[in-house]
Amino acid sequence: MSVSCAFTPLLRRGAASKSCHSVLQRSPSRLRNARAFSTSLPRDGNTWGFIGLGQMDVGEMKRSKKCLFFFAFSVRTTFTCLGLLTISSPSPGYNMAKNLRAKIPAGDTLIIRDVNEESTARFVREAREAANSTGVGDNVLVAPNARELAEKSSVVITSLPEPQHVKDVFHSILRHGELPPLDKERIFIDTSTIDPASTKEVANAVHTTCQGRFVDAPVSGGVVGACEGTLSFMYGASSQTGALVKRVESILLLMGKKAWHMGAPGTGVSAKLANNYILAINNIATAEAMNLGMRCGLDPKVLADMINTSTGRCWPMEINNPVPGVVEGAPASRDYEGGFGVSLMNKDLRLVLAAAKESGTPLALAEVARVLYNVIEAEYRGKDFSVVYKWLRDQSPA
Repeated sequence: MSVSCAFTPLLRRGAASKSCHSVLQRSPSRLRNARAFSTSLPRDGNTWGFIGLGQMDVGEMKRSKKCLFFFAFSVRTTFTCLGLLTISSPSPGYNMAKNLRAKIPAGDTLIIRDVNEESTARFVREAREAANSTGVGDNVLVAPNARELAEKSSVVITSLPEPQHVKDVFHSILRHGELPPLDKERIFIDTSTIDPASTKEVANAVHTTCQGRFVDAPVSGGVVGACEGTLSFMYGASSQTGALVKRVESILLLMGKKAWHMGAPGTGVSAKLANNYILAINNIATAEAMNLGMRCGLDPKVLADMINTSTGRCWPMEINNPVPGVVEGAPASRDYEGGFGVSLMNKDLRLVLAAAKESGTPLALAEVARVLYNVIEAEYRGKDFSVVYKWLRDQSPA
């Protein structure tokens, strides 16, 4: 089956597209000795996949030629995950992968792939260390590319930072024609936060080529939620069959605690953008409120405790407080390292503005917030988005 016609919109090749596509064709030879990728993985039962990009700075991702990570699971069930494992900083994807590895049946195999050899080696090493202590979890293989993962997988999960990355990966999977049939219908679950238009474009490419079902299922909960397995998923999927919805939720709940069916494909990312718009604004308001209170002589911990039992309570105040020392373990208490990068928050805000323009929705605060995040990203690239507080504090008169 030819898929080129359905992918005409996805074949526009910008610089990022060429870079990402070329990365997909590379296979790090040094890590193949972790274990050779098996071309004879059993096809009975479920086969799962996960695709994404390492969690470096978004701008760095665009420039990098080492951006893709894949991994998968096999035997009765095969999981394939691409782009989620990163050595440079804590990432939700890496911990989502670890949760999957821990929760799949002992006889199943996890297949991983990334051009970032250090990240791949780290994941393989951690799997073996876990196996030494528990006796299970050492079935980790290294796969050569996204297409071969998809061929072996009845569930393919992707997590990528930008719309073009998602289009490129799905192009690399579908452009070579029909994927081999499996006992179960193939499901593609994209956990990326991208714009609704791009999501619908990819969903259409999957559906019109009869390659399976596409589900958009972005996540909320950040690195902490990924580590603890408490992520929330908001997903868009056809509700024509209850069996599909149940199957999708059973997959998502291996990595998180809640899964909300929002409607048809595209509604998952729409819900995520609405949520992250609130997050972007609340983060700024929290930073301003804490800065105001402290400059008025208030103890930051006492102030935060009061607000967290009052109407100002919100996630940036309670969980991700921007003042160092207020919340132990929050990025602010480790020099704003880790967490949700300011570049990713800025990217999501850009997607919010694009969705608002497409839907004709007025947003009173979005442009103001975008200007602020642009300034802060330029100065604190790579830091958690709660670094807004540090920037505000530094702007305050002595």
